[in-house]
Amino acid sequence: MQFKLGLIINPLAGLGGSVALKGSDGLETAQQALALGAEPRANQRAKTALTQLLPHQQNIEIYTVNGEMGERTAKELGFNTQVIYQTQSTATRPEDTETAAQMMQQLGVDLILFAGGDGTARNICHAVGDSCPVLGIPAGCKIHSGVYAITPKAAGRVVELLVTGELVSIGEADVMDIDEAAFREGTVRAKRFGEMQVPTELRYVQAVKNGGKESDELVLADISAYVVAEMEEDETYIMGSGSTVAAVMEEMGLDNTLLGVDVVRDQALIAQDQTAQQLLSLADEKTKLVITLIGGQGHIFGRGNQQLSPNLIKKIGKDNIILIATKSKLKALNGRPLIADTGDEQLDESLAGFIKVITGFNDHVMYAIGHQE
Repeated sequence: MQFKLGLIINPLAGLGGSVALKGSDGLETAQQALALGAEPRANQRAKTALTQLLPHQQNIEIYTVNGEMGERTAKELGFNTQVIYQTQSTATRPEDTETAAQMMQQLGVDLILFAGGDGTARNICHAVGDSCPVLGIPAGCKIHSGVYAITPKAAGRVVELLVTGELVSIGEADVMDIDEAAFREGTVRAKRFGEMQVPTELRYVQAVKNGGKESDELVLADISAYVVAEMEEDETYIMGSGSTVAAVMEEMGLDNTLLGVDVVRDQALIAQDQTAQQLLSLADEKTKLVITLIGGQGHIFGRGNQQLSPNLIKKIGKDNIILIATKSKLKALNGRPLIADTGDEQLDESLAGFIKVITGFNDHVMYAIGHQE
């Protein structure tokens, strides 16, 4: 029996991440990102997911959109592919995603697999609601929704379970999104837009991102004081995004780009809100990277910090990554490993294993970074 898989790829998803635009919603933003040198990656991430299904090709029929919205990637991998919707122009629109999703639902697909970010999830939700199962391949800058797999490979694993007839529960998950304009000004304003039906494989599907800032100010103060005390002269520190890292910047009395990446040397700000290419040119053998994890999800790379490119992480090295988090943030993961979703599978594998996490003044724990086999 053929598994009917709907496939929608938003080729503009994630464009703004590496060039510090903190989102890709709207054609104007996407065009700006491309002008700044951003490289589309949604199709590559979809390809990573679909590659997990190659052993089951003969049992899968893919229903998709022409060109970059699914057809090219599906056919390149050799899947039996039917184009059920044609876009009206090369500039894809949210309306294309919604119309394609509605057509797939009407055709009775077993699952709609889509690559994008929270904006794409909103489009899918608006089109089909909770009328059929869906699963997101994370490819956007913003992944607050609970309808996404934790990595592209994990998305493929979930679909594989369905194709091979495993007993996979289907449950409701929230579709969340934020105000991108406010986001670029440093304010996280998340809103629930609905819910969709998703496979509930806890190993592979992410939780809804915990919003808001850390409330344990004393612990953050201890962490920040320790990180600053340990900073060495003449070394460059790339400061990742998030409120935990922002507390370190505050400890130094420096302006901080809450949702961007800044650079510090000798406790002075030398560069602010940098792009992936700018960071790569600044990094040298005396560079360290200060990051935290996303609450509720556990991602340390690949969510909201795409400026930290695989090439940059390789250049800096795992030993020069300073990971900071409160113990309450780690406990909220309920034992789930941290996740590195850099877009480079070999790099993700090399980062796997235990890493030191600074949790207070001269206090740390060892916590595992997982790797999807």
